[in-house]
Amino acid sequence: MWTRRGRAVRLLVARVREELRSRWRRFETLWRRSMQLRVVVSTLALSTAVVCALGMVLQWQITDQLLAAKENAAIAQVEYSQPILERELTAVDPNADNVSEQLQAALNRLTTTSSGQSTTETVAGAFEPVLVDGHAPGDRRLQPAAGPIEEVPQDLRQSVERGLLTTKITTVQNENGRVTMLAVGTPVSTATRPLQVYLLFPLTAEQRTLAVVQQTLLLGGAVLLVLLGAITNLVTRQVVRPVRQAAQIAEQLAQGDLDKRMRVIGEDDVARLAESFNEMADSLKQQITQLEEFGQLQRRFTSDVSHELRTPLTTVRMAADVLHASREQFPPGLSRSTELLVDELDRFELLLADLLEISRLDAGVADLAAEPLDLTEIVARTIESLRAIADSSGVELRTLLPGAETDLNIVADARRVERIMRNLVANAIDHAEGGPVEIRFGGNDKAVAVTVRDYGVGLRAGEAELVFTRFWRADPSRNRRTGGTGLGLSISLEDARLHGGTLDAWGEPGEGACFRLTLPRHPGGEFDTSPLPLASTRRIAAPEALLAAPVDPPQEGEPAEPEIRDRGPARLSEQTWEDA
Repeated sequence: MWTRRGRAVRLLVARVREELRSRWRRFETLWRRSMQLRVVVSTLALSTAVVCALGMVLQWQITDQLLAAKENAAIAQVEYSQPILERELTAVDPNADNVSEQLQAALNRLTTTSSGQSTTETVAGAFEPVLVDGHAPGDRRLQPAAGPIEEVPQDLRQSVERGLLTTKITTVQNENGRVTMLAVGTPVSTATRPLQVYLLFPLTAEQRTLAVVQQTLLLGGAVLLVLLGAITNLVTRQVVRPVRQAAQIAEQLAQGDLDKRMRVIGEDDVARLAESFNEMADSLKQQITQLEEFGQLQRRFTSDVSHELRTPLTTVRMAADVLHASREQFPPGLSRSTELLVDELDRFELLLADLLEISRLDAGVADLAAEPLDLTEIVARTIESLRAIADSSGVELRTLLPGAETDLNIVADARRVERIMRNLVANAIDHAEGGPVEIRFGGNDKAVAVTVRDYGVGLRAGEAELVFTRFWRADPSRNRRTGGTGLGLSISLEDARLHGGTLDAWGEPGEGACFRLTLPRHPGGEFDTSPLPLASTRRIAAPEALLAAPVDPPQEGEPAEPEIRDRGPARLSEQTWEDA
């Protein structure tokens, strides 16, 4: 039972802690995003500090004035009562046996006489008199006295016994509870030796006055803080509201609604800000409209030129094919020219096809012929089509497959995916510098990925973003074996975006480059991260080396050795993903 209660308590504490953290995170978000909240809270904090300091100063001043007035009135009362006591004590013998009765009679006379003095009593208030013979021999507690002598502090008695007029604020415990009072003591003369008289003035009225003052200060401070908060909120809102309106309209402008404008009210600084913002929006709309018109004109020009060039290109292609078929009958120089003509016509046709595809992508009319397909089969066809180029360049194509439990089936446009892979592999062959090109596969529940990695010249800093720019080449002087047009990676990036995927690049000088294609399981699907890392500096071993190495049974906890498998007519050298 105790265990269940402990678990319930821990669960409750965890929930409360999580709720507090959630509320704190929401407050932090609101604090970061709301300038109005920061200004109001800051103003209230500073105002609270000022109000507290001012309240403490006022309370100290009021308390000091009340006590000073009370002390002055008490001293005046003592000065008034001292001659009366001295007259009454003229015939008193401090050494007599009935000295206590004589002292009490003198106090009664003082009280009776003081009750008739309305002015002093009105200022000083009621008091309790005490008369004592402090110079009498024996124990101080047994000295002759009249009145509540136990309520007089010892240090006050010692000072008065030295002949000084002394005041002291003290708190005593009597039948009415704890009472704070002002004690004033002074020596009075007798026939033989001086006695000491003490007047005890309760400070109950002053305490009530101070309590009322404190309540008034607290209430006034709270009301002042509320008013300051409301005023600050109102003033800040007048300043922040146009800023928020500008932010909302800026977001709408960014979303394409170019007709939104700010309201202009008055002629102040905020109104001038709204006018400037509206002028900026008008200028942006005009420039964006011009850019859209120019872009449409450019796309139309590219499309029209591409279409118009197809007819003469077809004629030239027919003539070139006839010449190429009869090249053996020509002299060597003319035969070579015929072969160059056919090669350049191939590049020209590829460039026209890429330009047409770019125009369709820019116009937003490209569509996807999505169908279920196996990504490994697409890559196998791509590698088989580029194997002759790889062999002539001395580049070995290697593939690294994941385990059998990884599903690489997706729904995508086979033509576009194959075009992406052809561009990536061909680009890697061109820049591999005779080194291997590694192709890795990966997949998770939401996406699949392929990386193409070479260990050639690599990319310099900043070139990983430029490789997808149209007609951009890292080194224009390089001799390309695949005859690229400079549009392949740009089209590949657009093809990946059509599927809802991504195409990333990484490279280091001398370390090679790596391109990663990540596609969702279905077009337009969402995924958080790619199943494969973008770059890997570890090379996979050649198939021959793996076959020649002795195979030992794996120890417990160690990954299995990579295996080479044949996946059809492409005859690719493949290894399992566990080797990575």
